[in-house]
Amino acid sequence: MPESRRYLRFPLVDRIEHWLQVLSFTTLAITGLVQKFPTASVSVWVVQLLRGIETTRLIHRTAAIVFALEAVYHLGSAGYRLLVRRVRPSMLPGVGDVGTAFKTLLYNVGLKKVRPPQGRYTFEEKMEYWAVIWGTVIMAVTGFIMWNPLATTRLLPGVVVPAAKAAHGGEAILAVLAILIWHFYTVHLKRFNKSMFTGYLSEAEMEHEHPLELAELKAGTAPPAPDPRVFRRRRRIYLSAYAVLAAILTAGAYFLATFEQTAASPAPMREAPTVIAPLTPTLVPRPTVVPGTPAAALTSWENGIGALLHSRCGECHGGSNPISGLDLTAYQGALRGGQGGPAVIPGAPNGSLLVIMQSPGNHAAQLSPSELEGIRQWIAAGALER
Repeated sequence: MPESRRYLRFPLVDRIEHWLQVLSFTTLAITGLVQKFPTASVSVWVVQLLRGIETTRLIHRTAAIVFALEAVYHLGSAGYRLLVRRVRPSMLPGVGDVGTAFKTLLYNVGLKKVRPPQGRYTFEEKMEYWAVIWGTVIMAVTGFIMWNPLATTRLLPGVVVPAAKAAHGGEAILAVLAILIWHFYTVHLKRFNKSMFTGYLSEAEMEHEHPLELAELKAGTAPPAPDPRVFRRRRRIYLSAYAVLAAILTAGAYFLATFEQTAASPAPMREAPTVIAPLTPTLVPRPTVVPGTPAAALTSWENGIGALLHSRCGECHGGSNPISGLDLTAYQGALRGGQGGPAVIPGAPNGSLLVIMQSPGNHAAQLSPSELEGIRQWIAAGALER
């Protein structure tokens, strides 16, 4: 029997783009969800495996930049196909997709005997594609807000930061579930599609998934190639315009990564003097803050918050056996919390036990109103460590 004919589905450049997206998306999902659910045992294990929360955040943000640059490339690739090669915009959803979706539903539940034929892209593929586009926009906007909370709150109300955090986390969960439940099942389990590995589909696979496109290919009804001079002119104009757009978008990605520095700059290192220490051990003094520190001075754990909590709360909530298991002398201890739950919930000051216990004004180690307001603002901005 002669070998079945194969049809090119995805050229090599598309397959490379796809696997870069898979790699960056998977990295974002893992490093993002462990931050959304920090007290889960698997999250603690992953963070420890990645050598701490700061390394985890660095990996997450690096993957976000890769994902953003891949989106810039995809925009240029899609524009090249539509404006230069004049490929039909078959990924755009149409009214006919609604009817196809309804007929497919009837077929899946056994009320229709024949599966409705579809063309280059099925309605399922269109839905998934535009969900990625929509999700990328949401994650980019909310990610910028969370990455630059201080700059954001200079222009917008502080409630925008926890709202962005909720939207970012919710969209992340939705995207992961869509990949695991929808994409993974339909592409890898229901009928294993190897086109992202090999680039090709067999004739039998084309007949099952894309019969309308197969019929067009066999009939030879593809549009003719454009005049070479016209094609070169289109390409020259498009590449010139896209080069400017890509430069602007790439600069925007760099702006996102470097716009705001929320950590205090470390002092330059000096050569340590030689010290002759006595044999008698001495107590290391706790960091202190001036009573009534202004709220504006408390911007991150390392820039005021840690010293404040260490000074006010470290007597009871510090050391090897803190009260209620709550250690407020370390950033991770504040996030982890104690027997009553997490003391600090980034983005949710009203739900954080630290604020709840201090708000009545009668705590044993009561913070001043300005200090408590600084704590509130810090938590609302995402409880930054640096």
